[in-house]
Amino acid sequence: MKYGKIILAGGNGYLGGVLAKHFSSLANEVIILARKPQAETGNIKTMLWDGKTMGDWAHSLQGADLLVNLCGKNVNCRYTEKNKKEIFDSRLIPTRLLGKAIKEMENPPKLWINITSATIYRHAEDRPQDEFTGEIGNGFSIEVCKAWEKSFFENETPHTRKIALRMGIVLGLKDGAFPRLLNLVKLGMGGKQGNGEQYMSWTHEEDAARSIEWLLNHPEIEGVVNCTAPEAVKNHVFMHSIRKAFGRSFGLPAPAWLLAIGAKVIGTETELILKSRWVKPAVLLDSGFEFKYGKIDEAMRALSGER
Repeated sequence: MKYGKIILAGGNGYLGGVLAKHFSSLANEVIILARKPQAETGNIKTMLWDGKTMGDWAHSLQGADLLVNLCGKNVNCRYTEKNKKEIFDSRLIPTRLLGKAIKEMENPPKLWINITSATIYRHAEDRPQDEFTGEIGNGFSIEVCKAWEKSFFENETPHTRKIALRMGIVLGLKDGAFPRLLNLVKLGMGGKQGNGEQYMSWTHEEDAARSIEWLLNHPEIEGVVNCTAPEAVKNHVFMHSIRKAFGRSFGLPAPAWLLAIGAKVIGTETELILKSRWVKPAVLLDSGFEFKYGKIDEAMRALSGER
């Protein structure tokens, strides 16, 4: 199926690049809304926006098949008051701005997907958290997710279908969390983190893009959707899978006390490593979506092969 126009707001980061590449062969044009200009590549072009004020970019949304909002400061930082404010503002302000622009349009985007986070669920080691029975947790990162989704759904867009896509860890070689974990493995420090029993919910970058295309083609789906592979794995299994795929037989473990010291040194929070995220993509599975990489070893073999 050929699409007309795909818009990626804040799409100049890692996942935006994955989506731009995926949709470039499927759409007439892919437009990235970004703060810095970039050279046009084939049918992928950039329009300037600051994520705060209306501008010429708003006209590009007219008649789009899909708008994906990827805006948000990386949470891989220390939770200082300054960083907390930036994390909130970088998500809520662009989301409300896009909602205002869509509300005033005669021919708004058919589908608006906000990339949110699967971390919204509680620490779960007892059962998977799906869209129907999952329990929302507590803590700063969860408050961010709750406010983010609230700002998204409170926008009245009667002619635009909306999906909050709760994304797990996206696995790819170019950026994101995975290259950092792979570097630990290469340095011999790729053992379990903490007690290794916490679950990790992940998705291969190709499945992340394919799931968004699937949602575009299934107009009956709206609301909250989890985007994680169906097989969440414990941290020690995840790290072992990286080591096996990339030819490392041994990895030193990192106990929680050591992680706490390391997190301060590199400017992050241990929550990002030690929280158990056991998330199930019930909506995608129930609708018939088939993951290309449903098991962690399959994803790791693919990534090691790409390298």
